[in-house]
Amino acid sequence: MKKFTFISFCFVISLCFTQFGCAKSAQENATITVWHWMTDRHDAFTKLAEKYEQQTGVKVKFDLYAPSGAYSQKIIAAAQARVLPDIYGILGEKKILASFIESGYVTDLTEEFKKDNASWESSLFAKAMAVNTFPENNSYNIKPGIYGVPIDVTNIQMVYNQKLLQKAGVQKVPADFDEFLKTIEALNRVGIAGFVSGWGEMWMIDCFASNYAFNIMGEEKIMATFKGEVSYTDPDWIKVLNIFKILSDQKALMEGIVTKGNKYAEQDFALERAAFAFNGSWCVNVYQDMNPQLEYGAMLPPAINPNLPMKIWGGAGSSFVVNQQSSHKTETVKFLKWLTDKDQQVFLTKETKNLPSNRQALSSIHKVLSQFAGAMDFTTHPTIWELNEQSSVIEAFDKGIQSIIIGEKTPEQVAQEIQKVKERELEKAKNRERR
Repeated sequence: MKKFTFISFCFVISLCFTQFGCAKSAQENATITVWHWMTDRHDAFTKLAEKYEQQTGVKVKFDLYAPSGAYSQKIIAAAQARVLPDIYGILGEKKILASFIESGYVTDLTEEFKKDNASWESSLFAKAMAVNTFPENNSYNIKPGIYGVPIDVTNIQMVYNQKLLQKAGVQKVPADFDEFLKTIEALNRVGIAGFVSGWGEMWMIDCFASNYAFNIMGEEKIMATFKGEVSYTDPDWIKVLNIFKILSDQKALMEGIVTKGNKYAEQDFALERAAFAFNGSWCVNVYQDMNPQLEYGAMLPPAINPNLPMKIWGGAGSSFVVNQQSSHKTETVKFLKWLTDKDQQVFLTKETKNLPSNRQALSSIHKVLSQFAGAMDFTTHPTIWELNEQSSVIEAFDKGIQSIIIGEKTPEQVAQEIQKVKERELEKAKNRERR
């Protein structure tokens, strides 16, 4: 009997070791697959993956698919075939994220973010979290919750060349729009181009105009316009459109700005062909490669209305979601927590010159990045707005601004054309409701 008991005991112990050993082995042999589009971060991601495997035994495989357009097509095709990886990013408007959630391809991470007194959530920028959060009674009818993890943050401001301003006798950056125009006059006198941006890419025109719409009339009136309650021929919208006429008339804009892609505008600023540029925080990395000696700083676009804030586009620069169908969901969430922890965020920031999503990682960032980070409280973005305008109206708005810049149309003419498109869209919506 004692012999039988001893053998049974040994068998149980052996079984326990086998089970725990298998469990550990399963974790050690787990491979988390990540799909992304970020060419500037791939090497840094790979280094972090190696470090994570050394620490945990869990292998992380980063697969790069670029450019972003090809990446988006791959994600959609993979969703249709139900072969999405453990972790991936979703590019585009929030309604696209909503459609992936609705189809069961995205994990609700709210519980993970709220654990331990919401320690994970509170470590990250709130404006970045908002991009992946669906609040109560959201227009997409998505269950309220947090569905993505911001890897970095970004915002779009103006940058200025310190040497060129000094050459024009300008001692400080302009505090408002009137001072900005005086600065442009000083630059024109010494033959320095004033302002460049990639306004051949219409989303950048839309972003710049949106900044001034928030400053001139505020969010409530903008949303009322989207609802059809305020016309684009309203005096405040004329003021927004008139900004581009003023900039053109004052010779503030670099020649060819309406056909210039942003990468060419970045070259112009980096090679000191213009004193000001409108660009995102990613420019720090770009300018470092193009001209490491460039002396520049970041500033909010100069305000027109002192009574309303200047809102800038910003939030999560890049985000990852967890595949709801992943067989390694626990390991995947652990990895994303590790990736957004302070040490890894500091590493990513140093390697890529992108703003960290973790607040605690700000202490060791580039000086200009710090200026971008200081404006995060002023950020907004279409992905977090209550409403978004119809794409056809946005296209008419942005193309209209291009026509104002080149002198083809007046702000009033463009406003009337935009409103006609808006009214057509409102009529279409009514007809759909009647059916």
